[in-house]
Amino acid sequence: MRDLDDAEFERYARHLILDEVGEEGQAKLLESRVLVIGAGGLGAPVLLYLAAAGVGTLGIVDDDAVSLSNLQRQVIHRTDTVGRRKTDSAAEGLKAIEPAVKLELFPERLTAENVDDLVGRYDLVADGSDNFTTRYLVNDACVRAKKPFVSGALLRFEGQLSTYKPHAGPEHPCYRCLFPEPPPPDSIPRCEEAGILGPVAGVIGTLQATEVLKELLGIGESLSGRLVMYDALGTSFYTVKVPRDPNCPCCGAGAS
Repeated sequence: MRDLDDAEFERYARHLILDEVGEEGQAKLLESRVLVIGAGGLGAPVLLYLAAAGVGTLGIVDDDAVSLSNLQRQVIHRTDTVGRRKTDSAAEGLKAIEPAVKLELFPERLTAENVDDLVGRYDLVADGSDNFTTRYLVNDACVRAKKPFVSGALLRFEGQLSTYKPHAGPEHPCYRCLFPEPPPPDSIPRCEEAGILGPVAGVIGTLQATEVLKELLGIGESLSGRLVMYDALGTSFYTVKVPRDPNCPCCGAGAS
């Protein structure tokens, strides 16, 4: 375990007094590596809170540029970064919070060709993408690499969240156990078509960051095997159990 310096003792003082974190846990966070897919509505709060919490290395995958319509919910970006790469804009915001955070920027689209290499470099993946193709790529790569995967999704006034880590045991499902195949194209509108209330992204993204920290620290009850759904209009959360599918083509007994 690395020793914390004086500045780190002051910066992370509120973590250090938590019995569940303490100096050992904070040192673990400082040595952790997390890959965040997307620097948008979900990725913004995930990245901000992970950097502030002291996660030592953050990888950011996003091939998009900042647009004015992003700023209503993507709180890591600013008006003066409109038109710039999201990875660069996010990096500036993160360095302003924690100059010591190590950032690895990937201004590219996640594909079948690069996903295994990227996932393999990190301890855990947080997915904030807004399309099913990417979610399935991330899930399948995480299953192959035996890496935990914290996933969030948004639409209009609602959000959902879960953790997937089938390598942890037979009671732990992967994303395909819940959603075996992507829905038909255009059956579920994206946020630019259906809209999204800005703070809903903050609610789900902040919960994602919390679950990432829990997984890294090994504290609390993992969200694996449960799907949390949030309804902003009803101010309600509800949870459903997600069982492991023994016949899952990705993590089941017959998976290749």
